[in-house]
Amino acid sequence: AFPKGVAIFFKEIQDFFGTSYSEIAWVSSIMLATTYGAGPISSILVNRYGSRPVVILGGLLCGIGMVSAAFCTSILQLYICVGFITGFGLALNLQPSVIIIGKYFLKRRPIANGLAMAGSPVMLCTLAPLNQFLFDNFGWRGSFLILGAILLNCCVAGALFRPIGAATASVKTQVAEEGKDALKEEVTKDAMEMSSPRNITMETKTEEEGGKGCCEKVNQYLDFSLFKHRGFLIYLIGNVLMFLGFFAPIVFLAPYAKHIGIDEYSAAFLLSILAIVDMIARPTTGIIANSKWVRPRIQYFFSFSIAFNGACHLLCPLASGYTGLVVYSIFFGLAFGMVCAMLFETLMDLVGAARFTSAVGLVTIAECCTILLGPPIGGTLIDTFGDYKYMFIKCGAVMVLAGTFLFIMNYYNYHALAKEEKERKAKEEDPKSVRTENEGRNNWNKETAQEGPELEPLREEREGLKKEVNGT
Repeated sequence: AFPKGVAIFFKEIQDFFGTSYSEIAWVSSIMLATTYGAGPISSILVNRYGSRPVVILGGLLCGIGMVSAAFCTSILQLYICVGFITGFGLALNLQPSVIIIGKYFLKRRPIANGLAMAGSPVMLCTLAPLNQFLFDNFGWRGSFLILGAILLNCCVAGALFRPIGAATASVKTQVAEEGKDALKEEVTKDAMEMSSPRNITMETKTEEEGGKGCCEKVNQYLDFSLFKHRGFLIYLIGNVLMFLGFFAPIVFLAPYAKHIGIDEYSAAFLLSILAIVDMIARPTTGIIANSKWVRPRIQYFFSFSIAFNGACHLLCPLASGYTGLVVYSIFFGLAFGMVCAMLFETLMDLVGAARFTSAVGLVTIAECCTILLGPPIGGTLIDTFGDYKYMFIKCGAVMVLAGTFLFIMNYYNYHALAKEEKERKAKEEDPKSVRTENEGRNNWNKETAQEGPELEPLREEREGLKKEVNGT
């Protein structure tokens, strides 16, 4: 909600620095693009250090960025402080907050995602009037100082991100030690089944891994093999297309209302209506998505939400008066909340919790380009034709296209997965293949038995480990 709320101060900052509206609008655009574009860096840090320290660092950067912005003397300095520093801090808050939900929840994860995502519209309802109050009393510089202090509360939130599986108690330590012993025994058994040439190959492989290049080290934290994942690619293409028309209608809703002769306070109230409906829609969507009827085919529900969002924008130009815009805001808030509630849940459904951290990072950097370009393209259409309806039609058409694409491709993906699962089960149930596999295993055991004297030390070590485990 923060990049949208900062727009309250733009008119005063524009007059202070003597800049155009397009120049000042880049502050929010840069902040949003940095928030999404820094996704891979955030994902790497989360994989390396965990969610808690990354969120605390993000809160510090947000506070530093906004406090520094209070002392800026040019628009370029605002781009750096508010756009890049604060935007990067927000990126370090966004990724871990989404990732940690997947670590804590499985059975009711869609509900948890819906409730967590409801924080954005709640803050959007309160941040706009708060910013107006701060501006009236302290000006934009004083307001930036106070907002920087408020954003430092992200550090408090980060401190409450309790890592799972921290072996702090003595019982947990004992369990970990027992698990380690059991793992040793399993490794020893595996070694018993291997001949000595195989061991030489493993040693060579270890030496090669020791000399990993920079790209391979990055791949350790960002799983680039996801680009071979069919479901991930479908999701990525659909979302990149969707974001061309996702944020622009929110940015231009209040100006459009003023353009058709509605007063400023009534125009601002349209955003409040949208946020209130959005607030209710997100957790409700989570509950629906978690039901036994929807969750197995949640990708279809997500595709419908995007297409529904686009249909609202296509019908917006028909709303000539204030009542029509109120109806549009209600449906837009509902559609917007549905998409936001399932945006990350559907990605986790496709790639699984283990690869989700890398997936979020790769998706957000791909999305940041269309997030950055969406509102300026809409503004160009307004400047060119002198009418807002072409902007709404463009956004609606793009989102309907994205929803249709996702629906068709997910239908193909579900059928392909079902076919692959059927072939796998048929292969497992085939007695011939099972018999061949057993014969191969028996032959391998005979070969290793002939090399018994060479593996005698390993046998003794295994016996020792067994006795140690039994004693524990």
